[in-house]
Amino acid sequence: MEKHWYVVHTYSGYENKVKANLEKRVESMGMQDKIFRVIVPEDEETDIKNGKKKVVKKKVFPGYVLVEIIMTDDSWYVVRNTPGVTGFVGSSGSGSKPTPLLPEEISFILKRMGMEEKRVDVQFEKGETVTVKEGPFANFTGKIEELDQVKGKAKVMVNMFGRETPVELDFEQIDKI
Repeated sequence: MEKHWYVVHTYSGYENKVKANLEKRVESMGMQDKIFRVIVPEDEETDIKNGKKKVVKKKVFPGYVLVEIIMTDDSWYVVRNTPGVTGFVGSSGSGSKPTPLLPEEISFILKRMGMEEKRVDVQFEKGETVTVKEGPFANFTGKIEELDQVKGKAKVMVNMFGRETPVELDFEQIDKI
């Protein structure tokens, strides 16, 4: 069975509590193989109060939480009966299975939150020398210092003006030498 993303309706203002409750239930009920990630989509906004800038997180979809699930009767039951959850979006009746989000919908949401999972065929390794193929550091070479497989990013030490400078690049921006 495949895992899909579903939209879960919650009491307004309870999104983070539902996320915490659901994560605890997944742990206590041993559902880690069926219920994976729980996300409250948020955007960062800059508020200015009394002349001071403050970055605050605003919910993109107030009253909703996204859950990555392999939909079975058990996983449906665990999510549906989590305190604060009023139901799944896209289910027509009390017992019917909900409709999952389309891959392009969840991809758009994750990308907007900086959480998009990059699917890159090329595997890079720490310590490997690479060439930057695009962006302001195009044609520079450098050594990979750190890798973030989930975000698809690499920290590359590029030699600029006689000194090593760390640059964060997307996997798509670099090539193996």
